[in-house]
Amino acid sequence: MIPVTHQQAAASLSKNDLPLIGPGQKVPFALVTSLFFLWGIPNNLNDVLIGQFMKSFTLSRFQAGLVQSAFYLGYFLLAMPAALLMRKAGYKTGMIAGLMLFGVGAFLFWPAALSMRYEFFLGALFVMAGGLAFLETASNPFITQIGDSSGSERRLNLAQAFNPLGAISGVLLGTIFIFSGIELSPQSIAASQANHTYEAYLRSETLRVVSPYMALGIIAFVLAVVFLLTKFPKIAAESTAAEESEGRFSELLTKRHFLLAVATQFMYVGAQVGTWSYFIQYVQTYAHQTQKLAGFFLTGTLVAFALGRFSSAWIMQRIPPAKLMGTYAVSNVALVALAIAFPGWVGLWAIFLTSFFMSVMFPTIFALGLRGLGPNTKIGGSLLVMSIIGGAVLTPVMGLISEIGHSIALAYIVPLLSYICVALFSFLASGPRALRDLETHT
Repeated sequence: MIPVTHQQAAASLSKNDLPLIGPGQKVPFALVTSLFFLWGIPNNLNDVLIGQFMKSFTLSRFQAGLVQSAFYLGYFLLAMPAALLMRKAGYKTGMIAGLMLFGVGAFLFWPAALSMRYEFFLGALFVMAGGLAFLETASNPFITQIGDSSGSERRLNLAQAFNPLGAISGVLLGTIFIFSGIELSPQSIAASQANHTYEAYLRSETLRVVSPYMALGIIAFVLAVVFLLTKFPKIAAESTAAEESEGRFSELLTKRHFLLAVATQFMYVGAQVGTWSYFIQYVQTYAHQTQKLAGFFLTGTLVAFALGRFSSAWIMQRIPPAKLMGTYAVSNVALVALAIAFPGWVGLWAIFLTSFFMSVMFPTIFALGLRGLGPNTKIGGSLLVMSIIGGAVLTPVMGLISEIGHSIALAYIVPLLSYICVALFSFLASGPRALRDLETHT
């Protein structure tokens, strides 16, 4: 019998026995986790804005979908500058810069509303999203590296679990404070125009968006001050400047699992954003419910999303993250297919349930993509954030499909194809070759 050394015995311990958060990192972890909650609010206020702007600016579904395009274009264009800043100044500086930029964008909603110009709102959303690009480029890699690498997926899923709580808050804020509950019929609009009161109605509807965004701007500036006054111990990846300087963008092109993660994240974010962006209209069209009640249905599906995030941190102790994500992706393929084939209450509840199963996808794809990147982690994280542009590309595509096919249900073929891509990535990431590659680099 071969004797077991102390080192071998320690190595044989379950990786789940290792602390999820590194020593002395609990306060920074809590502060950074609060950012996941914060950016969930504007992300899902966009779903309310689409419905509101269709009414106050009389837009088509395709034109309203440009809300998501402007928002996620900000992510795409500013993620790389965020990574370059953090390579020189660290994660904390990136987070403070992101909060300041986010606050400025939120305050721009006031002059945009006074001008009554749709394109000004798109500009404000772009600036806000640029700030969020800094926050996400900093926060996601920071959380994956704050403890042992074996717990990176669980740790990021735990932090990301607070994101849907922010999303729920955002939709509730929008439903209560932005949706007025006043929905004019074509006859009422014609009468209002004849009485010269329609312009005043549109202006009052537009101004309703200002207060929630002003409040968000104030919160962002206060948080920036808190981060500035809080000491952030450097994590391992930042402790050696020489090691960080060795990172090369070209090296990322040789990482097969990373490139697949970027492509998969593009498809996933497009599915998530598109699903929620048109859910209110799906409910109104096929279940014949009011806009306000449809907003509460959207809130409910975000609760399911939150339950999925919180439960995944526990489930992943027993099921490998990639396999769990693959199972959830297959479930969503079936549910979306049901929503397309049976528009109505059956389809409504099918789409409702997809939020639970999509919950694990973003953080798991992100964490799997960052595995083994070493000094390239910050640049790799920025590229994964840039892949969020999928929300800008695929959401208007859904709007276009719905207009051409005269069916919102048909537009959900885009999320269906996206979940197929997520399932394929999941099973590739959990295969023997992928596991050997990750073991080699961790």
